[in-house]
Amino acid sequence: MTVPALEVEGLRHSYGGERHALEDVGFRVMPGAFTCLLGPNGAGKSTLFALATGLLRPTAGRVRIHGHDMAQTPGDALARLGVVFQQPTLDLDLTVVQNLRYFAALHGIGRREADRRIETELTRLSLFERRGEKVRALNGGHRRRVEIARALLHRPTLLLLDEPTVGLDIPARRTLIRHVHALCAEDGIAVLWATHLIDEIDPATDHVVVLHRGRVRASGPVAAVNAETGCATVAESFDRLTAARPAANIGANAEAAA
Repeated sequence: MTVPALEVEGLRHSYGGERHALEDVGFRVMPGAFTCLLGPNGAGKSTLFALATGLLRPTAGRVRIHGHDMAQTPGDALARLGVVFQQPTLDLDLTVVQNLRYFAALHGIGRREADRRIETELTRLSLFERRGEKVRALNGGHRRRVEIARALLHRPTLLLLDEPTVGLDIPARRTLIRHVHALCAEDGIAVLWATHLIDEIDPATDHVVVLHRGRVRASGPVAAVNAETGCATVAESFDRLTAARPAANIGANAEAAA
């Protein structure tokens, strides 16, 4: 059997008190799949990302990245993980290439190999000619592209992106979404893309995990989720699943890939 790129099982997390930010969350993301973690603000998406990246420890449950348990073998798990957080983390006063070389050095990548990988990733993102510019000179869309290039330098097999299009205009959003889809199709990278924007989902190819009030309401290919909710579109399914009194979980523990 193919090992899931990301496997979340029985995940629970509380920041104190009786209310859980996440409650019995479970789903899978398979290699090469573009999966949207879809939920309104406050659904628990950022908490889930913090747990999946090792920034927080869960109250209960497990996170595995290509079979490596985040709690037991975090080094092996993190080595296969690339992350683009919601808040920008580039050094604005360094150039594009300086930011990327610094990241590569943290991963033990030698200078010559780092420069080769940097050229490859920036070329794919149409940014190689701007490698010598300071990051503060770039617009929001270009900065996001640099962050994606940085996240790919150590050759991860799973890429997590937390609300990566926040603050971007429509053309920049479309360019970013198209590029990340290409990473799945051409490189076999698994992607978990957190968003609350329905129009960032391709209903023909994408998978969704609908998260609401800390629980998975549905997961699977868009067509399968729509069929189980009895809705014609993912927007209608989302509205039904996140209503004030949502229906019982639909496919909550299904794989997020066919």
